[in-house]
Amino acid sequence: MPKFRLGQIVATPGALDALLTAGQTPGFFLRRHVSGDWGELDEEDRRENELSVVQGFRLLSAYTLSSGTKIWIITEADRSATTLLLPSEY
Repeated sequence: MPKFRLGQIVATPGALDALLTAGQTPGFFLRRHVSGDWGELDEEDRRENELSVVQGFRLLSAYTLSSGTKIWIITEADRSATTLLLPSEY
């Protein structure tokens, strides 16, 4: 069950290349993100995300692909867009 709207879904070239190299799909990680599985965030950031779902602030999830590459997913506060990107592209 989705906890929030994703808006328009976009991805950076680096994130798309990393997903392709890992043989994984964006949908797998987007489903985790929208369901509140924030991935590899510490407890403070997890609590912040839970507050952000209710208050309408920006949301961040962090995952490690099977290749070992880290990927972030950020949903904007107004829920207009969700971006998949590498941390180095932030």
